[in-house]
Amino acid sequence: MPVFLVRHAKAGDRAQWDGPDHLRPLSKAGRRQAKALAGTLAGRGAGRIVSSPSRRCVQSVEPVAGRLGLPVETHDALVEGASEEDVVGLARKLAAEDPVLCTHGDVIPTLLEALAGRDGLRLPGRYRCAKGSVWVLEYEDGDAGCRFTAATYIAAP
Repeated sequence: MPVFLVRHAKAGDRAQWDGPDHLRPLSKAGRRQAKALAGTLAGRGAGRIVSSPSRRCVQSVEPVAGRLGLPVETHDALVEGASEEDVVGLARKLAAEDPVLCTHGDVIPTLLEALAGRDGLRLPGRYRCAKGSVWVLEYEDGDAGCRFTAATYIAAP
């Protein structure tokens, strides 16, 4: 099974939010996207749901977690600004558990580009990362460990 890399759904405007950014929730459109994401992901057999602790990320995967009867776990390797080493390490560690990983728009390119350079992950020449979109990362397990080989983009609902 693949690793599902999700960018959180649409959130309220950062400039109009008064509280700490990690507490900024999904917008009405984002809640609709999260429900649609559940439909996209629930039938694919995910075994674990891991999210950035940011409210908008957790809220983005709560509907799929509910449909699968899984808890939403949080991990700091998926926070906005996470290091390449942390996010690559988490993806490799969890790959065999068929995870849905929900993170931010800066972390996804960091992970994809790192895997392209380290593993030869094949990416399209220009790739997207819209809010509510999913990257499906295929991997192989071998003697040298987990190696990511292909990525497919699923546009945001």
